[in-house]
Amino acid sequence: MFRKLWKTIKFIIIVVIVLICFPRSILPHKTSDQNQDDIENYLKLNEKETRLIEFKDDEESLKLKLIQLSIINDSRKKYKAGPVKLDILASRLANKMSREAAENDYIGHWDLAGEKPYHRYAFAGGYDHVSENTFGEWSSSKYVVSAANISALMRSANNSFMSERAPNDGHKANTIEKSHNYIGIGFCLTGKQFRYYEEFIDRYLEFDKIPKEVRVDEPFSITVKTNGLSFLYYMIIYRDKFPSAMTPAQIKRRGSYADFGDEDYQKIPAWDLSRYRNGTIYILPLKFNKEGLYYIQIFTDKKDMTGQSSLNTQGKTSQSGIVIKVNR
Repeated sequence: MFRKLWKTIKFIIIVVIVLICFPRSILPHKTSDQNQDDIENYLKLNEKETRLIEFKDDEESLKLKLIQLSIINDSRKKYKAGPVKLDILASRLANKMSREAAENDYIGHWDLAGEKPYHRYAFAGGYDHVSENTFGEWSSSKYVVSAANISALMRSANNSFMSERAPNDGHKANTIEKSHNYIGIGFCLTGKQFRYYEEFIDRYLEFDKIPKEVRVDEPFSITVKTNGLSFLYYMIIYRDKFPSAMTPAQIKRRGSYADFGDEDYQKIPAWDLSRYRNGTIYILPLKFNKEGLYYIQIFTDKKDMTGQSSLNTQGKTSQSGIVIKVNR
């Protein structure tokens, strides 16, 4: 009797040890209720978004992106950067770029229209600041298009970014930048080409009444709403010439892109911006005297500076990516 009981006890002890020591990844598990809630929430957001509808993700693609989102956030956590959320519009924009780059055999931050990432995001309807990562692979034979293969290639992209070393570590620095709070993820696997784009977003302000296009010397205004915890600190306006079409070969020859325009057009300091504040809302009057694309970057601070002082945007994050087209 005692021997039988002792054998039973020993068996239970062994099972407990195995369960504790065995790698969790190979034990059966189910998706948590929270993860399922996240999927359902993103599916609803995906259905609600009407912009760039031709680049909308299906349910399987969206789930693959949420897996990749978890991988990206794990990388950010190692560098004490908070998690980012998936942005639907930015993901569709990333899908668009991925498809164009794959179908035309190039990797780069310019598209065939000659537009930079902040142009594309603004033209799609975004007003926040955007920072882009891009990755590509190709094969001598056709890729097998499967969820497992796409997921593995996206993971490979993240591994490539995170293995970068200074001073050539722009993709890694972008991935772990603490100010980012949203991301768009896009991919395209077709034929012998795989392309992958990330659009990191800094979203802290709300914008209203932003015109897409105005005429030279036409007065207009933009409305900026803060969260009540910050004040507008500096607004820098750049002017770009209208972009011209580029070939894949031209795009390939270019490396990283500058997050500013061809010309410094105007700088408006905190004390001038404060004149247009009512509570947490700023209504900012503007007027441009040349044709072109005007790129507006806005910086904030915890202090409301109504008197003249020295200003420095070093270490601060632009919280806008507004682009306005100006024609005669």
